[in-house]
Amino acid sequence: MTRRPGTRLWIVPLLLSTAASAGSPSSPGDPASTAINTAQDTVDVQHVMDAFHDAVVTHNGSRLAALFIPEGSTWLNVLSDGAYARAKAKSPDAAKVRLGGYMQFAKFVSTSKASLDPRHSHVQIQSDGTIASVYFDFRFLIDGQVENQGSETWQLVKGAEGWRIAAITYSSDPHL
Repeated sequence: MTRRPGTRLWIVPLLLSTAASAGSPSSPGDPASTAINTAQDTVDVQHVMDAFHDAVVTHNGSRLAALFIPEGSTWLNVLSDGAYARAKAKSPDAAKVRLGGYMQFAKFVSTSKASLDPRHSHVQIQSDGTIASVYFDFRFLIDGQVENQGSETWQLVKGAEGWRIAAITYSSDPHL
């Protein structure tokens, strides 16, 4: 094996920098720090989901509304093909994609006398510490009966007050 001149020059600084950083805490740009922050973001986003569930179950529309960014939140309900066909049969003007809002849902939650229970499964959370997305399957029960089901995605942003929901889009297959 022949050694090229200068080969050792790059190895020594590399070993010194590795040894120096081995005992020091991670800085914000380090992969270890990013992994810790991402894990905490996943926990924090799950807390938003838990707060959403609790607000719906307890009919607390104001708490539910506080989980959203107040300006510009988007709420889209996209009917499944089967649900859209059923809706068109009842009303030719039925829309496949319906724009709504968290305030309408918060009002429904506050005024409903029925037992409400949004159930989430197969939850997948991704975050870079500033934005996050959540994708899951849902079943929305009213008085113990499945009223609606589908898949749902949330987009969240981390502002000065913590994580808030910026958008919800969900497929909808209501049981009519």
